[in-house]
Amino acid sequence: MPPTVCPTPDGTPARVPDAAPSPPPAPDAPGRLRRIAVPAGVFAAVAGAFAYVGAVDPNEGGHYPVCPLLRLTGVLCPGCGGLRSAHAFITGDLGAALSANAIATVGYVVFATVWVLWLVRSWRGRPLRLALAPAHWWAVGAVLAVFTVVRNLPFGSALAP
Repeated sequence: MPPTVCPTPDGTPARVPDAAPSPPPAPDAPGRLRRIAVPAGVFAAVAGAFAYVGAVDPNEGGHYPVCPLLRLTGVLCPGCGGLRSAHAFITGDLGAALSANAIATVGYVVFATVWVLWLVRSWRGRPLRLALAPAHWWAVGAVLAVFTVVRNLPFGSALAP
C-alpha cells in the first residue's frame, strides 16, 4: 500500500509512512542449493571416476582397454597415458602425471579452475559463460596436433608415456 499524503497546517503535503517496515528478504538457501545441483553432480561424477582410477592402477594390465589407435597403428594419440596420468595425479605424484600425459595433467587443473568458477557463479545466481571464439578452438586443436606429432617422433620421446 503506498504511503498516504495528508495536508499539514501550513498547507504542504506530509507523508505518513506505512504502518510497519517490510522485513528484509529471506535468504535464498533452497534456490542456491538448486542452482549448485548441476555443478555438484558433475563434481561427484568426476570425483567418482578419479577415485576409481586412483584405486585401480592402470599400470597393471587387464583393467582398462588399450587405446584403439595405438593398437591398430602404433601411434600415440593425445589421450594415451591419460589414465596413468590421472592415477599418478590422484596419488600425488605430479612428476609421473606430467610424464605420462602432460596435456591431460594441465587439463585436470584447467577443469578444476573452471569448475570452481562455475560453482561460485551458480551460487551467486549468475550463469557461467565461456565464450570461446573459433580461433580459440583452432588453437586448442593445433596444440593437441603438435603434441601428438611431437610425442610420436624420436626427439619427443619424453612426452610419450
